[in-house]
Amino acid sequence: MTLNRRQFIGTSAAMAAVLSAPMVKAQGTPRVVVVGGGAGGATAARYLAKDSKGAIDVTLIEPTRKYYTCFFSNLYLGGFKEIEDIGHTYGGLAAGGVNVVHDWAIGVDRDAKTVALAGGGSVPYDKLILSPGIDFVEGAVEGWGLSAQNAMPHAYKAGSQSELLKAQLAAMPEGGVFAMVAPPNPFRCPPGPYERVSMVAHFLKQNNPTAKIIVADPKPKFSKMGLFQEGWANHYEGMVDWIGEDFGGGNVSVDPGGMTVTIDGEETKVDVCNVIPAMKAGRIAELAGVTDGNWAPVNAADMSTKADADIYVLGDASSQGDMPKSGFSANSQAKVCANAVRGALTGSKVFPAKFSNTCWSLIAPNDGVKVGATYEATPEKIAKVDGFISKTGESADLRKATYEESEGWYTGITTDMLG
Repeated sequence: MTLNRRQFIGTSAAMAAVLSAPMVKAQGTPRVVVVGGGAGGATAARYLAKDSKGAIDVTLIEPTRKYYTCFFSNLYLGGFKEIEDIGHTYGGLAAGGVNVVHDWAIGVDRDAKTVALAGGGSVPYDKLILSPGIDFVEGAVEGWGLSAQNAMPHAYKAGSQSELLKAQLAAMPEGGVFAMVAPPNPFRCPPGPYERVSMVAHFLKQNNPTAKIIVADPKPKFSKMGLFQEGWANHYEGMVDWIGEDFGGGNVSVDPGGMTVTIDGEETKVDVCNVIPAMKAGRIAELAGVTDGNWAPVNAADMSTKADADIYVLGDASSQGDMPKSGFSANSQAKVCANAVRGALTGSKVFPAKFSNTCWSLIAPNDGVKVGATYEATPEKIAKVDGFISKTGESADLRKATYEESEGWYTGITTDMLG
């Protein structure tokens, strides 16, 4: 399966045309509040405003004025992108009829149907869509907490953390050691840990070729493992030491003050340490009372939560079944959700839920790989229908085409999200 920018936008335009069926306007103007302006929330807000043609009042609550995509943030670390290349504003959404409120959502009153804001006051809703991304499980990595994120960045919320990690890479001494503590499943991807290893290796090969990379991983295997290991051997021979579960990769502690990593009892002094802890749904989902402790279980047909039919959870924060926690997934889920919400509020036609995902990874210049699938809604979950994955030993021309495809997708999805 291939996907370029024109196909991506064309698919979105076709869906928009289908969703523009005649609407039955409800008593008054129904209100939808969307919390979180990433791939899920921004897409849902834009499609609701665009397709309802003013029949729904759409408010997006997002604290940051500039959104940095997690997808392609690894390419910034590798030197393939500038930070400005992955930063986007919300002006297009505002121009498209979305009321963009830059504030923190700090609580949800499900009885009163209001969202409380850090700046004071609250916003009422008829339907609430939460797309808050991820937060980290406290204590997941011994010795590490958010107070240590400057010494040992996670760089799993793109922006300042990405800039910090890149600055630390650039300041590494000659022949220094970069360590990564990889996360357990499930985790947000992108920015995938193993694409990040590849991009760090590329940067070091260009700037610090005698440096070493250590990866402590609590998992026995990971997605596209054969492709990455082939790529590391081809492009970065002897640089990457991956330590999986079988060799103590899950028995890890760190000392941010002393800049050490201890793996299965063996302490190593490091120069840069990227700690990626276990994850859970963004805090507002927990405050809304729609999580199981870590993630928010949802109904596959419309992404509504199991706890409250008027609250929907998209993307990374949701527990939905077989889809990965990717930007492509969140964008796909948002379109299904927007169609369902618009139908519930205006009487417009609701179409059967269909989902898709592709995850691209760059291993080295023009060496791109991918994995993806299509999905359908079942009573139990979002279920995988079929899938595809790059193969080891592919030609250089095919790998280059795969990378170029990812570039087209990036332009397409950011346009689709933000207008």
